[in-house]
Amino acid sequence: MNIVIMGGGRVGLNLSSFLVSDGHDITLIENNEDKCHEIASQLDATVVCGSGADINILEECDVEDADVFVAATGNDESNLLACILVKDMDVPKVISRVTDPNHKEAFCNVGIDTVINPELTAASYVEKLIIQPKVSDLAVLGKGDAELLDFTLETCDFIGKRIGDVSPTDDYIIVAIYSNGNVVIPEPDMVLTEGLKISVLVKTEFIGKMLKKVTKDIAVYENTPYFKSLGLNHIN
Repeated sequence: MNIVIMGGGRVGLNLSSFLVSDGHDITLIENNEDKCHEIASQLDATVVCGSGADINILEECDVEDADVFVAATGNDESNLLACILVKDMDVPKVISRVTDPNHKEAFCNVGIDTVINPELTAASYVEKLIIQPKVSDLAVLGKGDAELLDFTLETCDFIGKRIGDVSPTDDYIIVAIYSNGNVVIPEPDMVLTEGLKISVLVKTEFIGKMLKKVTKDIAVYENTPYFKSLGLNHIN
């Protein structure tokens, strides 16, 4: 894909590096000349020195031919103006970083496809790992309405049961188990044993219900604000 990224700071540079490694064509816009030279020497991408909120710079970067535009600076006002200009150039997908969560609504109101606060996202990830008992890793999917959770089974309702007896349901599905470090696609006749690591795709509102099934320690968490926000009325 042809991707234009505005902002050569930590977020923009890391994102550019990942996308270049994946084989995408990247154009990076940065208004600091010294930083432009530094980035150009270490990144296999086109680096343009200037402001992404300047229509002339956007045209120089051939933004109208881009598949995706990402505004990744730490300045919400610059990001918003750049995204408005880019939307008028009919770029198929426009993504923006927002530093102040209070500004998110303004971005959404002008039709920005995706608005992300990396700092809040990272903090939320750490919070969930702390608060959710027995979860070793997680990934938030879609628009936050589902999560992929990794568990190591201890004393719980799943032990000794066939996968087909407990999954899938309307709320969750066991999508993988791990044997000797290898990923195994679950078969209905496989038996869940203590110490087995599994991955479960679960609707966010039913995370509490899932945790009830995989741990006996949930009682100490049930009154926390986070768990209440998950709809604990579904824990039965």
